[in-house]
Amino acid sequence: MTCGSEHLTEFIDLGLQPNGNNFPTPDTKDQEVFFPIIMMVCQNCWQVQIAEFPSQEFLFTDHPYITGVNVPIVQHFERLAPHIVSKLNLSPNSLVVDIGCNDGTFLRAFQRQGMRVLGIDPGGRTGELAKEQGTTVCRTFWNSETGRAMRQMGLSPDVITATAVFYHLPDLHDFIEGLKLVMHRESVFVVQCVNLHDLIGRNQFDHFYHEHSCIHAIAPLQKLFQAHGMKLLDVEFIEIHGGSFILYAALGDHPMETAPSIAEAIALEERAGLHRLDTYVEFATRSRRNADDLVALLKKIKAQGQRVFALGAPVKGNTLLNYCHWEPGLIECATEVNQFKIGRLTPGTHIPIVDEQTLTQQPDYYLILSWNFLDYLIGKYKGYLLAGGKFIVPVPEVRVLSFEVFHAEGQGR
Repeated sequence: MTCGSEHLTEFIDLGLQPNGNNFPTPDTKDQEVFFPIIMMVCQNCWQVQIAEFPSQEFLFTDHPYITGVNVPIVQHFERLAPHIVSKLNLSPNSLVVDIGCNDGTFLRAFQRQGMRVLGIDPGGRTGELAKEQGTTVCRTFWNSETGRAMRQMGLSPDVITATAVFYHLPDLHDFIEGLKLVMHRESVFVVQCVNLHDLIGRNQFDHFYHEHSCIHAIAPLQKLFQAHGMKLLDVEFIEIHGGSFILYAALGDHPMETAPSIAEAIALEERAGLHRLDTYVEFATRSRRNADDLVALLKKIKAQGQRVFALGAPVKGNTLLNYCHWEPGLIECATEVNQFKIGRLTPGTHIPIVDEQTLTQQPDYYLILSWNFLDYLIGKYKGYLLAGGKFIVPVPEVRVLSFEVFHAEGQGR
């Protein structure tokens, strides 16, 4: 995908799974289409990528994810937009284009900083939500053809952002060629990605799903952008999504020099073993053990006559649920706030999804599928935890956590 080498090695097979963001109804659950989730690593450039990537149209044109209902992400974007404006010293009315803009939450944070904004997104439902709030969205995928069309319209963004998008692509090279068609000498591409270093080190195997054509590290990305005559300017590391980075890239003649952070990040990846195959093999072994431990725990809880609900039905959680291969009944339901998921079933495992506002009884345990927002959920569910409820956190290892444990760890609110 990055360097063109055929020296690819499979290191984890998560089995045949349906699209983790396509939530069936009781009437359509028998019509699900399954694809393998097999992850490979290139032993030439060390890019991690999926073996089979379903079409973008199948995955994204009816996408149910809504940024605006995800409180931690909204808060993150409210901090990130002014940070980018300040870091890049953007002038008022600079043009910001957000690729994969969803409902426009990030763009509106830029608008509040005095920027002009434009969204690119193929989603029909989220596009309508964006337009209802006054954000202009072009309903399309980003590629060289889109870049060419934007160039013909005379649009040349000062900043192009892509958060949780750059690892959803069938063709990284065509995406970058589209960027180059619209960037001027001082334009900057700001991309936020799940960090492979954190994923491997923290055993986050549920980050692998069909939408993720690849998971990025800095070393392969440096080679990728250099192959297109571009350069990396800087990288910043953040804890969002269990560990991510924000990478700044530009045309080769951009006046800013490459910061030392790039070389430092690549050296850290090498020390962590990301350029050795045994690192990935060991990760796969830990992942299988983790899934088995979780199933054993849920069986034990059920045998004791206690109840477990899933908290949230995120796509990463559906990878985990399908990989675990458990029998029906271990989890009674999944609670959600997303209107496009409520009343449906989890993909593959067919657990009913209910509105969290309609619950009349709380379970003994919540399985935290959105573990990447654990701190937020501790605060939101403080009353439940104080009353004796417990969280089951599946990664980096299976843990049962009570309020007393959270408080002892300094996480209690």
